[in-house]
Amino acid sequence: MANAHVARTTSPSEPPPPRAPLPNPLLDDPILPRLLKLAGPNVLALTAGIGVVVAETSYIGRLGTEPLAAMALVFPFVILTMTMSGGAVGGGVSSAVARALGADDDDRASALALHALLIAVCFGLTFTIVMQVFGRDLLALLGGRGRVLEEAVSYVRIFFAGVVIPWLMQTLSSILRGTGNMKLPSAMQLSSAAIQIVLGGSLALGLGPFPQLGMRGVATGTLIAFSVAVTSMALYLLSGRSRVKLRVKAFRFQREMFFDILKVGAVAMFSPLQVVLAATIFTHLLARFGTEVLAGYGIGTRLEFMLTSIAFAVGAASTPMVGMAIGAGNVTRARRVAWTAGLVSFIAVGSVGTFISIFPHLWVNLFTDDPGVRAASHRYLSIAGPMFAFIGLNMSLYFSSQGAAKIIGPVFSQTLRLAFIGLGGLWLATIDASPTTYFILTASSMVLLGGFCALVVWLTPWTPRHPPRKP
Repeated sequence: MANAHVARTTSPSEPPPPRAPLPNPLLDDPILPRLLKLAGPNVLALTAGIGVVVAETSYIGRLGTEPLAAMALVFPFVILTMTMSGGAVGGGVSSAVARALGADDDDRASALALHALLIAVCFGLTFTIVMQVFGRDLLALLGGRGRVLEEAVSYVRIFFAGVVIPWLMQTLSSILRGTGNMKLPSAMQLSSAAIQIVLGGSLALGLGPFPQLGMRGVATGTLIAFSVAVTSMALYLLSGRSRVKLRVKAFRFQREMFFDILKVGAVAMFSPLQVVLAATIFTHLLARFGTEVLAGYGIGTRLEFMLTSIAFAVGAASTPMVGMAIGAGNVTRARRVAWTAGLVSFIAVGSVGTFISIFPHLWVNLFTDDPGVRAASHRYLSIAGPMFAFIGLNMSLYFSSQGAAKIIGPVFSQTLRLAFIGLGGLWLATIDASPTTYFILTASSMVLLGGFCALVVWLTPWTPRHPPRKP
């Protein structure tokens, strides 16, 4: 009987017992340490991004006040490109890939990656056409005149001719981040930042053997640097070393894959669109005060962009953690990740913004000696600096909501801010308000943005798309 029992328990006809799923650090590790570990490489890379902001603004400042003001005109369109490709559609890509991996569906994640690259090419070409045809008119609407307008147009002509490159770079980075791989995208950002600083500055100022191309040189250096990152990440995904693989020969067009990405990414696109529209309205309102105020505001918004990049680093880390938790059916963990990331971003961005508001010369003096420009920047930063914390909170919750595929609330928060700036700006124009009053308006809008976003995320239910993983 014993032998019969052994024979039954070892019979080859019986299926082996199910294997326990492999541990997944994004699903199983304590939240804060894992979040910080994922965000760490992003923050390191963004340190290089800070170097780019400082260096680029510095050598543009050496070209003169007009190019510096031109960069303030161009900046909303560049930010729109980078936030739509990396934050909106890119967030949709990371979310879809992470949710597929959380449900242990590697084949679906790989198919999503190829569809994401096709989306990137289509959007990049659309940006190229729009900016080449309407770029000058859009810059003129912002208040660009004379040499300021010409300098801005010279940058736009080069950068947006090759704007498919940053779209591909951001999409490849988002695919990798969706797998939890933050190191390679960050390493590529570090290397491209170094190339961008050296090559962009050399081409702008005519250093060494390079011709002096001014604003065209800045744009050219950026595109070359991004091309290096695109090539490196594409080769890595084609090599098969990643959990997500680019199986080009096996590609089949599937509408459902596009829907899975764009149900998050397409809705999320309205957020950066509204950010840029708000910046466009505000820039247009300030242009009436002259080049010095416009250039000063431009220096201040560069700091704002730099600091919100910290929130980007934390938020981008939260997207795969939330997405995998939702894919695995663990909604409680997903929400804890979101609030942890939001608090980290609020404290980090707010601390630096408050410090610079007290000592604005530490930032402003890096870029200009013009007393009028310095005075405008000091006023803006002293008023708006502490409120950057609320932009950080909004951005982090925006990324976490992408991971949960519940993005409408954070997008509507931007709509509310846009209406607040638009209506408030029109009213201030009717009473002939000072630039300082406009700065108070934009600072107040930051508080409204972050506070309302937190409220809607708190009230929005998150539901899993897949049953929880079996132990």
